[in-house]
Amino acid sequence: MPRQVDHVGRRRLIADAVCHLADERGLEGVTLRDVAARAQVSMGAVQRCFRTKEEMLVFALGHIGEQIMERVQARLVRSPAQSAGTALGHAVTEISLLREEHRAEARVWLAFVAQAAVSEVLARTLKANYATLQEAFTRLIAEAGEDADGAGRLDARREARTLLALADGLTTHVLIGHLTPQEAYDVLHAHLADLWERSRSSNSYENPRPAGPAGPASDGTPAIRRTRG
Repeated sequence: MPRQVDHVGRRRLIADAVCHLADERGLEGVTLRDVAARAQVSMGAVQRCFRTKEEMLVFALGHIGEQIMERVQARLVRSPAQSAGTALGHAVTEISLLREEHRAEARVWLAFVAQAAVSEVLARTLKANYATLQEAFTRLIAEAGEDADGAGRLDARREARTLLALADGLTTHVLIGHLTPQEAYDVLHAHLADLWERSRSSNSYENPRPAGPAGPASDGTPAIRRTRG
């Protein structure tokens, strides 16, 4: 009886191999032969999963995005958000890739961003990913404003674009050593504090100073906490 092949699992295995190689060499150094060797499958197996290198890279980019979003969801399940503002803090912390254990993932993500500047198909994939994140941020910012009786005070879509761009920029600044992770957390925390201050009406904002290298909370999440005035 012919052995059943898990094509979905094999594609993910190959995507992981692409990411490991991209971390070591950059995307220019990723070849089908090396990917096959790293994934411990044959060249034919790689070519049956992906017709071209570009198709393989697009899948790998989507694979990274899925992993990040899975972590966001797991974080919210582990620490149920009490408000849209808290959920926003969890989400933006995860996508910023500031923790040491996410450093390799940050390098791979930025390698894809650089390649997307000269690859239309990768650029389309990245734009779709950013659009999804922007919509999620827009919704959370709008909900946080409503929770604070500040509905209509903020342009939620513009604020979401700003926050997404800030998170992306902090990834780069930490990766090249311009900022430490703690300094990046401080920037995020200050921005979220200011965002909340501008959205509130009669509410007050508590802005505790981040303590320790993990950031403002023990898990590095810029927390948003409110009390009724």
